[in-house]
Amino acid sequence: MSKDPAMSKNSASVHLSSSHTKHATVLILDYGSQYTQLITRRVRELGFYSRILPGDVSLERIAGFSPRAIILSGGPSSVYDMDAPQLPRGFLKYQEENRIPLLGICYGMQLLAKSLGGEVKKAKVREYGRMEVRPTVESEFFSGSASESFSGSASESFSGSASESFSTLKAPFTAWMSHGDETELVPSGFLISAKSASGSIAAMENRTRQIYAFQFHAEVTHTENGRELLERFLVGMGGLRPDWDMGSVLEEKILEIRAKVGPTDHVICALSGGVDSAVAATLVHRAIGDRLHCFFIDNGLLRLQEQSRVMEMFNKNLHLPVTCLDHSEKFLNKLKGITDPEQKRKIIGAEFIASFEEAAQAISEKVGLLPQYLVQGTLYPDVVESSPGHKHAATIKSHHNVGGLPKNLRFQLIEPFCELFKDEVREMGRRLNVPESFLRRHPFPGPGLAVRVIGEITPPSLELLRQVDEVFINAIREEGLYDQIWQAFAVFLPIRSVGVQGDGRTHDHVIALRAVTSSDGMTADWYPFESAFLAKVSSRICNEIRGVNRVVYDVSSKPPATIEWE
Repeated sequence: MSKDPAMSKNSASVHLSSSHTKHATVLILDYGSQYTQLITRRVRELGFYSRILPGDVSLERIAGFSPRAIILSGGPSSVYDMDAPQLPRGFLKYQEENRIPLLGICYGMQLLAKSLGGEVKKAKVREYGRMEVRPTVESEFFSGSASESFSGSASESFSGSASESFSTLKAPFTAWMSHGDETELVPSGFLISAKSASGSIAAMENRTRQIYAFQFHAEVTHTENGRELLERFLVGMGGLRPDWDMGSVLEEKILEIRAKVGPTDHVICALSGGVDSAVAATLVHRAIGDRLHCFFIDNGLLRLQEQSRVMEMFNKNLHLPVTCLDHSEKFLNKLKGITDPEQKRKIIGAEFIASFEEAAQAISEKVGLLPQYLVQGTLYPDVVESSPGHKHAATIKSHHNVGGLPKNLRFQLIEPFCELFKDEVREMGRRLNVPESFLRRHPFPGPGLAVRVIGEITPPSLELLRQVDEVFINAIREEGLYDQIWQAFAVFLPIRSVGVQGDGRTHDHVIALRAVTSSDGMTADWYPFESAFLAKVSSRICNEIRGVNRVVYDVSSKPPATIEWE
């Protein structure tokens, strides 16, 4: 049986992931789309708990969530490929018997069309990018009549916003397409809901069976009214009532932590200096008080003066009991000669665990009881990227606190945010009174500068990168741009270039700068700095930092790139 990504980690984990038993759950069946996480995030934004499961998951696993709605993601396959992903056995019968609203997106639409007796073929003209979509007059989904089907509770919970947005949907509208196949004939009982400007079928519906499908990607921001279309499916057609908010989740997590951790048990927490681990520590501290022991491990891969700055912040602003351990020499020795990014992450993950085991032993000597639990600020995207759970979704990278953990981990992991996205954690931090200045800090990867030094990690490359990063971030702050950017950093490249400095030839290092905007880190666009700003930063770096003679700026979005280079 295929595993749920959030369940495929170390068996000793305490994921605190019972949200599907308390909230209306929307399942996303993943067929390998680069946008699957984005669908999940959009559903969360609408006030519904959503969860990704592999597309080949068993029907038993699906039923265990008692889903109130199901969405089939897109994917790179053709429905006619030999190993094309299929619907779970018995799925359509289960959906019909339980009257579960069902939405297929891109490959999900083609899979529904083929499975229900329609016809799918190779498109004469592959549609990719923005495309005009024109709803048909027969469509109930796009006509605006969906607002008439609202249940009273759902309608009230949106304070009228849903029905208003439904009545003002722009038609025709621009949608994001990405497909090589297309539905040529819809199944019996289905209406063609919309067509693209090229005349292809762009949507279909069967309101009696509560099945809807889009050939376009409503989840991406490039689709006009995409959020409203998902809202129409869940609230208008599905009659669901939104009940997912960080206030209720906060109280649930506190109760879950207290239920999992015994009244005399002690817990250690890995603090990285980032938002996720700090909010996790604050949450657990509220739940169990001084039985939480926090450690900040200096792994030698931190930014300039990070240890002193972070410790001051923990003590003055967050009031958490934190012990700093300098294990930089241990980490750097383990990383000597290592160039593969996956290997770097796994080494760092294992070394962190070794550090925590040492810390746990120190706590045992102090309180007379060995801590059995380790708190981590693992996020849902970390889990999905590290262990997608089925062959049609790729492992993007092993996050050091997920794929990098040893199999014989003796701690039980407490990961209260393994179902949450970054912006949800920030909202929880606000409810826990974590200072806003801290919550607005840019993300910093757990492996630190190890994944920003491309190739082998050496003390000189780390020191040079620290200096460059400091100049870059300070320049962004001076321009008042810091809060407009999701993440900004410098990357040390394993190349040298010829330059001219001081009327002499140089053969020095090349540094890449990266800055992106994003709402949750799943997709990102490069930040469009003014050319004058980039020129000033480049000049400062080359003039102030010995050993750099060339600066380049990364203009890649995610996808196709990731935010970090490794």
